[in-house]
This record gives sequence, structure tokens and C-alpha cells, in this order.
Amino acid sequence: MNILEEIKGASTIGIGGHLRPDGDCIGASMGLYLYLIKACPEAKVEIFLEKPADVFSCISKIDQIHTDFATEVEQFDVFIALDTSKERLGEARGYFEHAKKRINIDHHVSNSGCGDVDHIRPKASSTSELVYEMIGDKSLIDEEIAKALYIGIIHDTGVFQYSNTSPATLKIAAELVAYGFDFSKLIEETFYEKTYVQTQILGRALLESILFMNGKCVVSMVDKKTMKFYKAQPYDLEGIVSQLRNIKEVECAIFMYQLDTLEYKVSLRSGGKVDVAKIASFFGGGGHKRAAGVTMQGTFHDIVNNLSAHIDAQLKEIGKQAEN
Repeated sequence: MNILEEIKGASTIGIGGHLRPDGDCIGASMGLYLYLIKACPEAKVEIFLEKPADVFSCISKIDQIHTDFATEVEQFDVFIALDTSKERLGEARGYFEHAKKRINIDHHVSNSGCGDVDHIRPKASSTSELVYEMIGDKSLIDEEIAKALYIGIIHDTGVFQYSNTSPATLKIAAELVAYGFDFSKLIEETFYEKTYVQTQILGRALLESILFMNGKCVVSMVDKKTMKFYKAQPYDLEGIVSQLRNIKEVECAIFMYQLDTLEYKVSLRSGGKVDVAKIASFFGGGGHKRAAGVTMQGTFHDIVNNLSAHIDAQLKEIGKQAEN
């Protein structure tokens, strides 16, 4: 798939990503935006995302994002949904649904596609990797475009630690690094470095975590009161679930934070045995086999009980297969 062929003739192009955008969503969206304004200078290109975390301010023209979702365009010729299905586009969903042509680019196995043109590759490490592959004319890629896409890849691969990292991923990363940006500084500042607030709330979440199912699972939760106490935003919670999963002998980690009364955003991580995408999909969410998310209603204990029933069922099935 060549993105320029798909948008040929378009005078207005919209780009959107999922609610509470992570590094891949931001990197893919900004990388594509920077490429399109360079490749299609005659077109009006607009990007719609919720406000990115300050750590991504190093990305060129990130201030061009319409965080208020306002636009003067009545109907986009093309609207591109990145790293999500239309259900999680937030306020940009209407622009996508009413566009003359809709393109959906994603790597989540739970996304069956929602556009006139769908490019869904679950085996890809990230949507940023897919965007790079879709750029036919690589001569237009510059250091800033490469930097944005590299940020997306390192965030969704855990700096090449996760199982979704393939030889193709590493090859693309090497090609991006060749554009000359300081990749080690980028990794440190956007992935590993934490603010004091982020470090405090991480410590709180780890301290209050609970091991269960004979140490195979761990869960932690941050409520609205705690978020307010630390003056934390949702993006300050990035990485907590991965830290929980790093606990020795833990197969599945659950982290949730409160969105509203009896409503929680749940993140799931697996060591490989449990398919958390299958569990998240059952409750209306999605993701990958080892990393998934879902918004759930109920009390903290009800949600944990519902999730643990599915986790336990999968582990028991694996045990039966091993016996046979």
C-alpha cells in the first residue's frame, strides 16, 4: 500500500488517532502529518488528537495538533484513522465517518477494519512501522519525520524488548536512525525518564499492588482521589502495568485507573501464556496477545473477579494441554 496513491487528488486530509494517545499513536500520526505536508503542499492537512504528554514536545510541529478537535473543513476528502478503529477516535469520529474516503491503518489484532481502505497488520510492531512502509517515496523523509516514527516504534516495542519486535522492525529502526537524530537521547527522554509525579504514583501503585492466583497474577489500581492528590494525568501512568508484569513469576498483570464512578480504564500485560487481547475483546476492548486494554464498569473487586475468571480459564486450559 502506497499512501500517496490512496490520497491522490485529495485537497483536504484529516488524521486522527485513539483516545489518550500513546507513543505509537503520536509518533505514527505526527510522522504521517509531517510527511504529507511535505509531499502534498497544495493540500490542507489537519491532525486531531487529545493533548500529548509533554515528553513528546521534541516532535516537530506537534503544536499543530487540533487538541480542541475544531476545524473549518465541512467534509474531508480523505480521513486517516491510525492505531485504532473508529470507536476510539473520540471527537474525530464524525470527521472519519463523513469523509469521502476513509482509510484505517492499524496493527491491533482486535481491529477488523473500519475504512473504505483498510491496512491492518497484526504482526507489525507498531502503526509507526506501517506508516514507514507505506511511504513509497523515501526521498521525502527527513530527520523530523524519521524521529517521530522512531519514537512510535520504540514506545510500542518497549525499546525492542517486546515479542512484537521483528527483524523487519530492527531494519526499519536502523534506516530511521541513519537520518541523524540523537536516538539514545530520544530513548532516554521519551521512554525511560520519569517526572517526580510519575515516579511517586508508580511507587504508590507498586506498593499497593496485590498478588493473587498463587503469584501468577498481580493487580493495582489508582482512583480519582489519588490522581488528584498527585496532580497526575492519565499519561503519567504509562509504564506502570509493565513494571507490574516484571515481577518474577507473574504471568499476567492488571492495572486500572478510575475514569468515573464505577468506571475504570484497564491495562493488561501477559508473559506470553495468557492471550490478554482475547480477554479484552470479550469485554469490548482490544489489543495484542501480550498487551491489551479495555474500559470496564463496576467496582474494583467486580472487575478483578471478572478478569481473573478469564485468566484462570486460559491457564487451566494450558495446563490441560501440557498434561496431554
